[in-house]
Amino acid sequence: MPQLIHTAIAQPDARLPEAALRVERMTLAKRLWRGTAEDGTEFGFELSAPLKNGDTFWQSAAQRYVVYQHAEPVIEISLAVAPSVAAGIGWAIGNLHLELSADATRLLAPDEPAVRQLLERLKVPFTATTAIFRPGRFARGEQPTHELGTSHKH
Repeated sequence: MPQLIHTAIAQPDARLPEAALRVERMTLAKRLWRGTAEDGTEFGFELSAPLKNGDTFWQSAAQRYVVYQHAEPVIEISLAVAPSVAAGIGWAIGNLHLELSADATRLLAPDEPAVRQLLERLKVPFTATTAIFRPGRFARGEQPTHELGTSHKH
C-alpha cells in the first residue's frame, strides 16, 4: 500500500540522503495523484495545495523523498531590453493564449511553432532550451532556479 502524503515537510533534514520522485509539470500541479520514487517506494498524494519542484514530501530516519519536475522544451527570451519591450513581448505571447513565466533575467514560453513564428516576425532573439517551466511565475527579485539542458540560439 502506498504511503499517503498530505503536504510538504516544512523543515526537512537536509543531512539525509534523498530519493527523487520525478514528475511532469501537469502532474506536479495536481492535488490528487500517485507516483513512485527512484527507489521503488510508492506514494499517493491527497494534497491541500500542489507540491513545488524541490519539496521534500516524506522522510524516514534514513532517507528523505524529494519531488522534482522534469525540464521541458521552452523558448527563452532575454529581459535585457527596455521594460516596454518586455511588456510588449509578454502581451504578444499572452495574446496567443499561451502560458508564460518570468524571472529577473528572462521570459520562458512553451517551445511551440506559434511562439517561434511570432518572435521571428517581431525580430525578437530567442533561445530554444530546456528548463523547469512554471507558468504564471513572474519576477519578484528572487534568484533564478532553473535547470538548463541543450540550447540553440535563434
